[in-house]
Amino acid sequence: MTLLSALWLPILVSAVLVFVASSLIHMASPWHKTDYPKLANEQQVMDALRPLAIPPGDYFVPRPSSREEMRSSAFAERVKQGPVVVFTVMPNETMSMGRNLVLWFVYCIVVSGLAAYIAGHALPPGMPYQRVFRFAGATAFIGYTAALWQMSIWYRRAWMTTIKATIDGLIYALLTAGVFGWLWPR
Repeated sequence: MTLLSALWLPILVSAVLVFVASSLIHMASPWHKTDYPKLANEQQVMDALRPLAIPPGDYFVPRPSSREEMRSSAFAERVKQGPVVVFTVMPNETMSMGRNLVLWFVYCIVVSGLAAYIAGHALPPGMPYQRVFRFAGATAFIGYTAALWQMSIWYRRAWMTTIKATIDGLIYALLTAGVFGWLWPR
């Protein structure tokens, strides 16, 4: 077993590398430019929604209030008439990435911390690079990708968006695994 306190450096370095890599992937490449296409009638949709004053949150429309309603012909007709929509309403405030970037970095530290916890409990100091790489990489891959697939399965998020995010997660996991293999206590 390797103590978590002995793994603070790989935790921090891998989180920083993932943060930088994700910034490059999302800001310097066109890889995610098509994830959320612009509506042709965006202004019309915004004008129609604005008077409704929908509070920030996640919504599913139409949404039944019970299982019985879900099985009713009236609800089936509402679904058939459409549109069927899953959407998130965000607060009306200036689009600032500061909060999101801080939360993303904290998340990177959490994933690296989980990778350290799993690898540290499985492996003692002095283990070869490949064994550390495998444990830390598998854990980081799960941390960066596992829940993404649920959005496509249950909420019909575009599979291509999920696949691209999974590839991103693989890159992040490989970076994490490489750092842990490199900085593993000897």
